[in-house]
Amino acid sequence: MERELWSELYSELLRFDRCVGVKGEYFSDGAIAATQLWAVVHDRPTSWACRRENWSSVEPPFDLPSQPTMSRRLRTAGVAALLDAVEGCYRDDGDGGWVRLLDGKPLPVGGHSTDRDCDWGRGVRGDARGYKLHAVWGDAPVPLAWEVAPMSRAEPTVARRMVRRLGERGAAGYLLADSGYDSNPLHDLAASHGMQLVAPRKRPGTAWGHRRHSPARRRSAQLTEGGGAFGAALLRERDRVERRLGNLCCFGGGLQPLPAWVRRRWRVRAWVQAKLLINAARIARNRRRRREKGRRRK
Repeated sequence: MERELWSELYSELLRFDRCVGVKGEYFSDGAIAATQLWAVVHDRPTSWACRRENWSSVEPPFDLPSQPTMSRRLRTAGVAALLDAVEGCYRDDGDGGWVRLLDGKPLPVGGHSTDRDCDWGRGVRGDARGYKLHAVWGDAPVPLAWEVAPMSRAEPTVARRMVRRLGERGAAGYLLADSGYDSNPLHDLAASHGMQLVAPRKRPGTAWGHRRHSPARRRSAQLTEGGGAFGAALLRERDRVERRLGNLCCFGGGLQPLPAWVRRRWRVRAWVQAKLLINAARIARNRRRRREKGRRRK
């Protein structure tokens, strides 16, 4: 399956970088990205993909760069723009709908790690050290907006940057999240971009007190604390984000705990983006197969 998913992504890379398959001393941005994806889909270090003997199941259609070249080029704007373009293609596949899902996934590292970019924060069952993937999901195979931040970064703070990016694309509708995102500034920002954030209060049913609260936050409380059938349906809809994050992790090549060679924030972001693209290729392939099966039945 790893070879199929890599081939799917390689075909997408070819749409934006025609030089990816040209052999020679020059390594195109596409060749760098394809080599990185080959390593990540097999859960191996980048240096592993730089050796031809590790491409036994497929003949690489380009000369393989060295590990120092990979380390240098993966941080360039050209490679980042190319991967973002491929991600955008998958994002356009199902970016409709009025309900979007906001959540975070902890990416812990060892407590004695010397990675100076990560920090201590709230993990799954207590404090943990590492990073966190924050993502807004819609119907597309990839998140509509996402970001990797240290574990200590507050969820509403990171969410504000993603909400601004969604607002620039004209997003509107309902944004469902858990109680960790219940923040007056985040409610106000979402409302200013035409979105209603729906996040349960940390202490539902209690009095509001004397401080000023966002009208959008009060509307969220109405929906989550007695909003009738519509509010209950929104809360049930939020369960989809758990399935999206679960599906991101529960297949060969999916997003597992960060391996020992993925440290520093730029490496973590590159690793996570590759995992998101691999998962998107898997979802797109499965959707295509279901459509083909449906046409054959007709």
